[in-house]
Amino acid sequence: MSRGFVKEEDQEEAPVIPPRAALPVGATNYVTPLGFEALENEKHDLERERTKLPEDNETEKRRAQAVIDGKLKLLAERRASARIIYPNQQPEDEVRFGAKIKLKNHSNGSIQEFQIVGVDEADVKKQKIAFVAPIARAVTGLKIGDTTEFKLGNETRTLEILEITY
Repeated sequence: MSRGFVKEEDQEEAPVIPPRAALPVGATNYVTPLGFEALENEKHDLERERTKLPEDNETEKRRAQAVIDGKLKLLAERRASARIIYPNQQPEDEVRFGAKIKLKNHSNGSIQEFQIVGVDEADVKKQKIAFVAPIARAVTGLKIGDTTEFKLGNETRTLEILEITY
C-alpha cells in the first residue's frame, strides 16, 4: 500500500528497548543466587507493570506494552541462559566468581573492595563488578598474598590480594 493512503497516527515508530548489560559473545551467563533472584523479581515487576497500563489512551498503552514486552523478551533470554554459581561452593582461598575481595594497589597505596558478580547484578556503587570486567579477570585465580600487574590505559598497577570471602 502506498504511504499516501496511511493516516499519520498509524505511522508509529517502533519503541526503543534499552539493551541489557553486555555479555561477550560466547561467554557463559554466570549469576549468583541473589542475581538470579533479582532477575526473577524484575520479571514479576514487569508483568505487574503490564497489568497496570493506563486504559484511557490506546496508543500510549500499545507503546508501553511493546516496551514491556521487549524487556520481558530480553529478560527471558537472559534468565534462560543463566548458570547459577553458588559462592559457598567456591574454593575459599582463591578468587573466583562470587568472591568478595580486598586488594591493595601498590602503585598508590589505596585499598579497594568489591565482589565479582554476573553482568546483570554489577553495580559499582554497591561495589559489585561483573566477572567480565578487566580487573575481575586480572584477579581471578589469585590467592591471598598473590600480586598481579593490571594495565589500565598507559598505567600499569600492581595489585595484591589481601582478603577473600564468600
